Amino acid sequence: MKERVSIPPDRPLEPQRRAIVVGASSGIGKALVRELVSRGYRVAAVARRQERLAELCHTLNAQRPDTPCALAYPHDVTHFEEIPGLFQTIANDLGGLEVILYVAGVLHPVAAQEYDFDKEASMIQVNLLGAMAWLGQAAVRFERAGSGHIVGISSVAGDRGRRANPAYHASKAGLTTYLESLRNRLTHRGVRVTTIKPGFVDTDMLRQSGRTRGAITATAAARQIVQAMERGRQTVYVPGRWALIMLILRHIPSFLFRRLNI
Repeated sequence: MKERVSIPPDRPLEPQRRAIVVGASSGIGKALVRELVSRGYRVAAVARRQERLAELCHTLNAQRPDTPCALAYPHDVTHFEEIPGLFQTIANDLGGLEVILYVAGVLHPVAAQEYDFDKEASMIQVNLLGAMAWLGQAAVRFERAGSGHIVGISSVAGDRGRRANPAYHASKAGLTTYLESLRNRLTHRGVRVTTIKPGFVDTDMLRQSGRTRGAITATAAARQIVQAMERGRQTVYVPGRWALIMLILRHIPSFLFRRLNI
């Protein structure tokens, strides 16, 4: 049985907010589309997997056939040359834009003694360069408008260089720093930038890693992310307990940290 999303009735005195979710076909991205629609947003859902994307938008729009609330845009985030034109098309189709959320990410399994550049390059392209390509477009638009909100889904994996997957940790560390730089550049222009650092969230990516103990659902994560966004938070761990966990891990001396199997 499919989960039904409660979509609020039209409120003509309240302007409808518009958002782009990049990486919308599964996991946190899919849950974010559903959460935003339930809060009255009109959402452009961008993802590579066209069939999943179409099914998601069809399900949401079936509840409001008079006014589609979710628009599907198939796209591979590594096709960087497509992004400027697609971004403008989406903003025009939505009739404006207030929020962009970059959720797209890939985590390739890496053996303990494996150094596979193709895997590493793929993670950097999707997790970091794709984010820079999309969020850079939003930064230009929002800076000119003097308003707007950029949200990037980084990870606790970017807080330290753990042994498991060097390229993945590097991609998320790079995204965290990039978002901080955007925040420092854009805040005085009226643009908000929020960095989200999920811990364990029950998604296909986490199941692939084999570490599912203590994970929260993607729906719960999406709810916390949107709450943090709407409160104007800058950096948020999801769920919140990871703030304390990572505070401890960040302060473990390097000579000791490298001995730990984490």
